[in-house]
Amino acid sequence: MKLENIDIDEILKKTKKQLAEDPGISTSLKKSIEFLLVLFTLLINRLGLNSSNSSKPPSSDPNRKKNKKKPGQGKPGGQTGHSGKNLKKIPEPDFIEKIAVDKATLPKGDYKEVGYAWRQVINIDISRVVTEYRAQILEDANGKKHTASFPDGVTRPVQYGSSVKAHSVYQSQYQLIPYNRVEEHFHDQAEIPISSGSIYNFNEEAYDRLELFEKILKKKLIHEYLCHADETGININSHRNWLHCVSSELWTYYFPHEKRGFDAMEAMGVLANFKGILCHDHWKPYFKVDCQHALCNSHHLRELERAWEQDKQEWARDVRELLLQINMAVDDAGGQLAQADSIKFRQKYRDLLEKAHKECPPPDESQRKGKRGRLKRSKARNLLERLINYETEVLLFMDDPKVPFTNNQGERDIRMTKVHQKISGCFRSVKGAAIFCRVRSYLSTCKKHGVKASEALQLLFEGKLPEFLNE
Repeated sequence: MKLENIDIDEILKKTKKQLAEDPGISTSLKKSIEFLLVLFTLLINRLGLNSSNSSKPPSSDPNRKKNKKKPGQGKPGGQTGHSGKNLKKIPEPDFIEKIAVDKATLPKGDYKEVGYAWRQVINIDISRVVTEYRAQILEDANGKKHTASFPDGVTRPVQYGSSVKAHSVYQSQYQLIPYNRVEEHFHDQAEIPISSGSIYNFNEEAYDRLELFEKILKKKLIHEYLCHADETGININSHRNWLHCVSSELWTYYFPHEKRGFDAMEAMGVLANFKGILCHDHWKPYFKVDCQHALCNSHHLRELERAWEQDKQEWARDVRELLLQINMAVDDAGGQLAQADSIKFRQKYRDLLEKAHKECPPPDESQRKGKRGRLKRSKARNLLERLINYETEVLLFMDDPKVPFTNNQGERDIRMTKVHQKISGCFRSVKGAAIFCRVRSYLSTCKKHGVKASEALQLLFEGKLPEFLNE
């Protein structure tokens, strides 16, 4: 590694050599210097990590440069073949304003109207709509009064309607707008007074109404052919917790739990009964799920890049190039390789990993100090052994058209929870995290089925669920 034209690796090599050859250095000082060198190496290696060779996000890359188009690569704006979108005429406008010709500007003569030219201007009007129900009261000959029944749900002299609740939940749980700004929006735009307590109550009501949805969701995911799994850390009242996600192309389930491992997966009520193919990033507890597994090759590409850049492992560069080559071949073949091509690539994969044993050997057993335990391995060696031991899971995408090259579906589904943390920092309570997860599960699933978030929430507060949940 080089840092400002300084070859760090060469300096470390010379220092270690000098340390070994200098007889004047005491044993205690030598151990202290060796410790500092190890610490220094770890810190230097961290400096070389970025989004291309680790799980760090692109936003953390130092001096990140955006890829600019090369001259002549394409003109600004829509490219050839792009369908494009533009405003279309509204067939039935809300208002029509007629504009007469100023005859004073015309030459003298007789004129008759033969038509009109039109132009439309689209605006938005956010306003409060109040419906007052007046229940008729009749009195019979004996003076007894009979009052008409109010509609279901209308129980108070003044109350919020379903559209207000839906809009509030949409803003706080889908758009992730803080409570105080939701309050301001209702007050400023529609003159509706809403407190933070009311906003929380609307979210809690949505959570309660979605109990049936969650039961349907779990059953659907359990019987899916392919699911994606991922997890991320969240803060609940300043304590570390975990948000777990199991999703597919059409379904998304978020679940908060104090633990990261298999206990949380069992508590979710999905993976413990799942028998399909589970795509994930090799987090060990996932392998306790009794099903076929597929590993995310995006993680492998980043780890191979790190092994090549920082550890100078040539085998890592070659395996990375092979995986990209296989992925391209799978895409060209329409999602699944022919058996002959699959066998050929699998053999190339094995040959490269076999040669890697020489460049990246296992630790020397003669250095073992005790009889028990596994000798510590380098990151590159751990990666090599994983690629060997989990060959089937790494290359499953070659032979099954439904298995993707990466776990991007799972990572995309969990990404918005990270946005929530950037905006709000943490959840104030376990119940708040549970509300967020269940409501987001519903909205994400609806979006995958082509139902807009605002429409889905309006249906929810009207006591209904989208049609796809009734099938």
